[in-house]
Amino acid sequence: MRRRIHRVIAALSVAAAVAVATPVAVAAPQAGTSSETATPLARPGFRMPFICGQTWRGNNWSGHSPAHSIDWNHYDANGNPDDLGRRVLASAGGDVVSSYYSTTNGYGNTIVIAHGDGWRTRYSHLKERNVGVGAHVNRGQVIGKVGATSATHNISPHLHYEQIHNGSVVVAVVQGVTWYDYLDRRLKSTNGC
Repeated sequence: MRRRIHRVIAALSVAAAVAVATPVAVAAPQAGTSSETATPLARPGFRMPFICGQTWRGNNWSGHSPAHSIDWNHYDANGNPDDLGRRVLASAGGDVVSSYYSTTNGYGNTIVIAHGDGWRTRYSHLKERNVGVGAHVNRGQVIGKVGATSATHNISPHLHYEQIHNGSVVVAVVQGVTWYDYLDRRLKSTNGC
């Protein structure tokens, strides 16, 4: 009996070694298909979520939640806040995966767009949402309007914006500008130009 068990173990060991050493042919992905072994896509070329030529102030302040998100504000020629009702555009093309009003956190009216390869953008505090779940949007398409909605905070009008990769909010790159923590600067939109 013992001899038989040793022969079975030896046979299984040889079979496992052969299986590991034997190369397996894998077909290359065809054009228009995806594969887990395909080269991952780079970060989309995100643009500002506003109309071409508009200048907005983007702020990523200490203690902002979640970290790395940007609050966008627009000011008129006299330096007065001028955000409410301004059009919000998709900063890259993709599919709307969420369009909701949150009653459990500070997001309020929110839209989330999936751009492929784990990339998403979130647009929150909207006055109105103009796209629903399942809609395909192009970069520069109007998706909503700036508002001040929040279920938990009394906020002034602005757009809360996030770039998300594989479920985590990451340092945003907008029109080639990397928005490291605590960056506060003005930028002119090239979306749709």
